[in-house]
Amino acid sequence: MKVGNRKVMAALLATGLFAFSHAALATNGYFTHGVGTESKGMGGSGVGSPDNLGGISAATNPALAVFADEKWQIGFSIFSPMRSYETRGGVGGQQGAFTLSNGKYDSENEAFPIPYVAKNWVLDSGNAISFVFYGRGGMNTEWAGNQSALFDPTGQGGAPASVPGLFGGAISGATGNPYPVAGVDLMQAFASVNYAWRASDNFVVGFGPVFAAQVFEATGLPAFAAYTKTYGDFLLGGGDQQTPPWTVATNLTNNGRDMSTGFGFALGMWGGSDRFSYGLAYQSKMSMSEFDDYSDLFAESGGFDIPSTIKAGVSFGVGDSTRINLDIEQIGYTDVKSVSNPIMNLLTGCFTANPAVAPETSGCLGGPSGAGFGWDDMTVFKVGASWKSNEKNTWRVGFSYGEQPIPSSEVLFNILAPGLMETHMTVGWTNERPNGNVMSWSLMYAPAKKITGVSTFDPLQSITLKMSQLELEFAYRF
Repeated sequence: MKVGNRKVMAALLATGLFAFSHAALATNGYFTHGVGTESKGMGGSGVGSPDNLGGISAATNPALAVFADEKWQIGFSIFSPMRSYETRGGVGGQQGAFTLSNGKYDSENEAFPIPYVAKNWVLDSGNAISFVFYGRGGMNTEWAGNQSALFDPTGQGGAPASVPGLFGGAISGATGNPYPVAGVDLMQAFASVNYAWRASDNFVVGFGPVFAAQVFEATGLPAFAAYTKTYGDFLLGGGDQQTPPWTVATNLTNNGRDMSTGFGFALGMWGGSDRFSYGLAYQSKMSMSEFDDYSDLFAESGGFDIPSTIKAGVSFGVGDSTRINLDIEQIGYTDVKSVSNPIMNLLTGCFTANPAVAPETSGCLGGPSGAGFGWDDMTVFKVGASWKSNEKNTWRVGFSYGEQPIPSSEVLFNILAPGLMETHMTVGWTNERPNGNVMSWSLMYAPAKKITGVSTFDPLQSITLKMSQLELEFAYRF
């Protein structure tokens, strides 16, 4: 693709990201439980369904575009994640520990708008071209300044002090001005142009490039500057240990929003008939440019690629009015070091965090093996059903389950990114309007999930993360 075209696509994606600024999409890890209102009403299933789910169905499986109508499709959801954490015990910052203030705290921001747009064109040959733009990934937390951390802010073995902010973000003189509010804001937008080729009445193949843009911001993390590769290399190069680490590791926190762009591809296939069909879809790992303004936070100097996904499913037509979908999805979070590297890399590969380690910085924040959130891959099982009560109305219901990706050993960093959800229960409704346009609704409820673990930097302190979710989505085809 020409550089000019890439810039145009990046601009379009950036515009779309602005449309759902501060979106929080933490469901299956940080991916949504499905794409498109009709699919979401069925628990995110439908990779093998031949039903007309609109042009957005190409985001689920590029081959499904041959079954979609040629209407424009717009969707808009209000997504509400409720996040909290609770801490107990600890040594109060003594003996080099980093102790969070004890109590129960709630994240700010519990309602986020998220749009999508799709258009499909069915060719005379029966093949189809589709364009889809959607948000599928992201994370947002904002922990207010009513928390504090007990530690030695000088890093020189002094007496512990209580510093305001979840991670002691209000250190005097820290880069970006003292800022006790801690959190992250990650937004990911995708745009794809797909071609679906009908090889026969019973077999379809779809494929196309996928472009992505993501925006990230982190606040309230200057206390971790001493554990960055930049600061470690500074000391190894003869730097003065009295120099405040946040004046050296300036690409760690409080740098505003930074943008990253990249691309990958999607493949899909569908086979069968109205009575029984099957589908398979794969979206590659997305190769993204680095977050330069956060090169001291993410592994590989700001690397934050987007993981691959693979989906398979079967669909059964029962009578003339009912369809049942059974899907499975695998999300490859271990594709991305910034997401999957464990926090223990700080203690095994970063001498500033663990002086017993020989001079080593590869495991420091920002290093090639830099500490991350420690996420595992996710396997999600989905079941969905649709029932046509008459020619104008279709009702949907769904359920999905996947073991959340955060081990109990990784709770400390994941206060920033609590992607805990495992179960999603959904309902949906589609109505064909008198003018031929189509209106759809879906509702998702994810019941509360908790995990408890020990803080990495204070083994006598326990941390419990908790999350639940609601989402209401509306779509219109015209």
